[in-house]
Amino acid sequence: MRAWAELLRISAPASVPGDLLAGAAAAGLRPNTRTALATLSSLFLYEAGMALNDWADRDIDAVERPHRPIPSGRITPGAALAAAGGLTAAGLACAAAAGRPALVTGTALAATVWAYDLHLKNTVAGPAAMACARTLDLLQGAVATTVPDSPASPAARRALPSAALLGAHTFTVTTVSRREAQGSSSSLPLLSLAAVTALAHTAAGARPLVRLPASPTPAPPPTPTPAPAPALAPAEVAARILAVAYAATAARPLLLATLNPSPHFLQRAVGGGIRAMIPLQAALAARAGAPVTGTAVLALIPVARRLSRKVSPT
Repeated sequence: MRAWAELLRISAPASVPGDLLAGAAAAGLRPNTRTALATLSSLFLYEAGMALNDWADRDIDAVERPHRPIPSGRITPGAALAAAGGLTAAGLACAAAAGRPALVTGTALAATVWAYDLHLKNTVAGPAAMACARTLDLLQGAVATTVPDSPASPAARRALPSAALLGAHTFTVTTVSRREAQGSSSSLPLLSLAAVTALAHTAAGARPLVRLPASPTPAPPPTPTPAPAPALAPAEVAARILAVAYAATAARPLLLATLNPSPHFLQRAVGGGIRAMIPLQAALAARAGAPVTGTAVLALIPVARRLSRKVSPT
């Protein structure tokens, strides 16, 4: 069981349910039974990707990570590949039970997972493919939660900005993970730290300042003092707090990796980036006007921490 827990990286899937909940919130919908089925589908597909990843990397891991389950001989390559196929079939079955829109999105997600693990991972398209998978996962929550027999495209359009933010974070984490076994220069975690800061600013719902050009003409007469700005709504407050939590979770290990970009600290940065997905999902839900859903997503953090102490998510 320990070998299978390592193969499937059982601590990492704790970041999956928040995708679907944030997607439903971004679409302006309340989670329902179809959301739960779609979440189960995504969990199966995520674990299929974990098994397939180790199967595809078995020769590389034999050199760089001989302790992994397949190169160490604790799990055979055939068993890992069979697990990937079975988990994919289970994921698509759950997606079909959630409705046709969920099946369409789930099929696209499964195809992306297999394409990434079998070919795209070690190409320049690797981070983009992984970002696409997370984007589809959030959209899955939006389309699966729609009322049966109603068009799912409006919900997908409403959820697309949140999906893009989550995809951008995934792109950042995946880019760092490509160097976690060899190490890198300080520029990689430093650029990732800048990306996390920008994403946190956007997730908080902050608006850019508009600067007026300087005018050579005399200043106009004073205008009446404007009324004070209205107080922030609870959802806005929650979104800002959760965005700070996201930034803190992802930024600290990235800062350490900037100071020492060795494999050890890059692996910690990748793990922090995976865990940071949960407060980011919560912030996106609150940003969409669903702070209660965002709070529910945060309940997954203790689960992820407890499991990560037993099995590394990277």
